[in-house]
Amino acid sequence: MTLHPLRGHEAVRASLVRAHGAGVLPSALLLHGARGVGKQHLALWLARLLVCMGPEDGPCDCCGPCRMALALEHPDIHWYFPLPRPKGVSADRMPDALEQARHEELAEIRSNSVRPSWTEDVRAIYLGTVTNLRAVAAKRPNMAEGPVFIVGQAEALVPQESSQEAANALLKLLEEPPGAARFILTSSEPGLLLPTIRSRTVPLHVPPLTFEDVHAFLSEHASADDRTAAWAARLGQGSPGRAVAFLPDDGEPGPLEQLRRRAYEIVVAAMGAGPGDGYEVAISFPPAGARSFVELFTFVEEWLRDLAAVAAGAGDAVFNQDARARLEKHLADTGAPAVDVAEAFSSVERARALARGNVNPQLVVAALIRDLRPAFRRGTPLAGAVR
Repeated sequence: MTLHPLRGHEAVRASLVRAHGAGVLPSALLLHGARGVGKQHLALWLARLLVCMGPEDGPCDCCGPCRMALALEHPDIHWYFPLPRPKGVSADRMPDALEQARHEELAEIRSNSVRPSWTEDVRAIYLGTVTNLRAVAAKRPNMAEGPVFIVGQAEALVPQESSQEAANALLKLLEEPPGAARFILTSSEPGLLLPTIRSRTVPLHVPPLTFEDVHAFLSEHASADDRTAAWAARLGQGSPGRAVAFLPDDGEPGPLEQLRRRAYEIVVAAMGAGPGDGYEVAISFPPAGARSFVELFTFVEEWLRDLAAVAAGAGDAVFNQDARARLEKHLADTGAPAVDVAEAFSSVERARALARGNVNPQLVVAALIRDLRPAFRRGTPLAGAVR
């Protein structure tokens, strides 16, 4: 099987084609944008453009190199991405274990390339992966003028595990690619990248897709009925990978829908009159595995934003339109003023930082609910607020 067709991003693709045709395409590129918007798929499209034997107005997807690239089998296109850390593997065998895990993941992608942009597994790009990349970069290309290295979700690099020698070698590869080698990094959080890596890449923003594009993608490639596809497309906010993660799976809510519901519980608990509900919500989380809940706090931010929009009389602007009536009722029942968005968001950011530090999720959620409570209990409701 091959990758599904890349949808949208026509303006970005046109600029890349022009740069390639003019011979000014950077050797180290950073594609950044919202998570799940298609950055890695766009990077693979660009890799096909670089190895294609057809016209230069885009990859033909018909020549031998393009067909191999579509099947993720081109010997000079090397795609690296975050992986779960192999368990029970010694340090000297870690590079081999990570390479085997990468090939297993590629096999799964070949069988089904329509995948959500979120997983509950804790994943990272470890030193062993960097070691493997360096080893491949030292070899001559097999078919193309030069190898193409794609590093997806580059913010997942784990610098604290890398020796200074390995980190410097990776930076040197980005600054002075061997021969005609090219590097394409993708990131949804470029601010988390090491400044030295950012300085050695040329950034290119990848914008969200239109609702129509995401809706059509879900209908064509995710086997979703029209109503469900439209619902998920709205929640996807221009990101196909995010939208896929809302779709039901074997009758169960999708992984992001589950997180969205948990985030809603946190915000409602913070609006409650007493601490009891907050404690109950906090202890419903597991006592470990905080890093898998980082995305949860993005949904908390979205619910807070939606509450503020409804309180300000801008209900048409909320993200969670399917819950608009519930938000209006909560505000009417509690008489809560509009959320102090700036301070509330800083509380959520602290919770996100604690989760990245792998602090007990129950403690993180309990502290977040406590910190959010004052935002609903001071100030004067904005004009037009629901009462």
